[in-house]
Amino acid sequence: MSVLALREFSYWMLRYRSTWRSTIVVSVLNPLLFLLAMGAGLGRLVDRNTAPDTLHGVVFLAFFAPGLLAAATMQTAVIEATRPVFLGVRPGGSYRSAVAGPLGPSDVLAGHLLYIALRIATSALCFVAVLLCFPPLRTTALLWLTPAALLTGLAFATPCMAWAATLETGQPMSTLFRFVIMPMYMFSGVFFPVEQIPAALRYVVYCTPLWHGTELCRGERPVLHAAYLGALTLAGLLLARRTYRRRLFA
Repeated sequence: MSVLALREFSYWMLRYRSTWRSTIVVSVLNPLLFLLAMGAGLGRLVDRNTAPDTLHGVVFLAFFAPGLLAAATMQTAVIEATRPVFLGVRPGGSYRSAVAGPLGPSDVLAGHLLYIALRIATSALCFVAVLLCFPPLRTTALLWLTPAALLTGLAFATPCMAWAATLETGQPMSTLFRFVIMPMYMFSGVFFPVEQIPAALRYVVYCTPLWHGTELCRGERPVLHAAYLGALTLAGLLLARRTYRRRLFA
C-alpha cells in the first residue's frame, strides 16, 4: 500500500472521528439485545424441544452467536461499501477531489478499503467482547471469530465497492438490501441449520458468501470457507480496480 493510499485512509478516519462513539454503542448494544432475546431467551425453548445433534451438537446460543456475528459483519461491510462509494464517485464527491490531486484511483480504493476493514474489525471485536458476557461462549473459539468475521466482511465489501462505483442513482442499493441482503440474512444458516431448507433451495444457499462466513465463524471446515471468501475478496478487488479507473478517469 502506497503513502498516497494512507492519505485517503486518513480522510476517512477524520470523518469517523465525529461518529465513532455512536457506532461503538450500536456495535455493543445490538448484539447484546439480540443475544439476550434470541440466544438466551428463545434459545431455552429451542434447546428443550430440539434434538442435541440438530444444531451441530451445541446449545442454540452457541449456534446462533457466530452466525449473528457473520450477518452483522455483512451488514457493516455492505453499508460502508455502497453509499459512501456511490457518493464519492459522483461529481463533487470525495473521490473526485482526491484524484484531482496526486492520488490515483488505486490509491483511493486501497485507502477506503483499509478504512472499511478497520470498521469491520472493530465492530467484530466489540461483538466478541459482548460474547464474554455469556459463560457458555467463553471458549478458545472466540480467538478465531474476529479474523473470520473480517474475511467475511471483505468478501462482501470489495464486490460491493466495485458495483457501487458504477451506479448512476441510489435506487439499486435499496434493491440490493431488499432482495439480496435480507434474504441472505434470513436463510443462510444464521437462525437455523440450512439442512432444514428444501433441497432445491439449499444449494442456492451454499453459493452465498454469508453461508460460508457463518460456517467459517462456527469453525466448520475453515480451509474450504476461507478459500471461498478469499477468492471472492480478490475477485471483487480486481473488479473494483477496473471500475474505479473507468469511473474516475471518465
